[in-house]
Amino acid sequence: MKKTYKIEVDCANCAAKMEDAAKKTTGVADATVSFMTQKMKVEFADGADVSATMQAVLKNCKRVEDDCEIYL
Repeated sequence: MKKTYKIEVDCANCAAKMEDAAKKTTGVADATVSFMTQKMKVEFADGADVSATMQAVLKNCKRVEDDCEIYL
């Protein structure tokens, strides 16, 4: 399953950090973050709990870029 989320991030480098953090999160098969469109596309692993996985993605992204936001 794939979902797109609106995000708020200040620079392209920060977006790249968020993308790396999201990809390393359990339950995420793939993720892309676009600084230009301020969107994050997440492909979830089979059987993953979308809500719990996105909470973990947000936590991991905040760890690498504390002023980012993902609108769940």
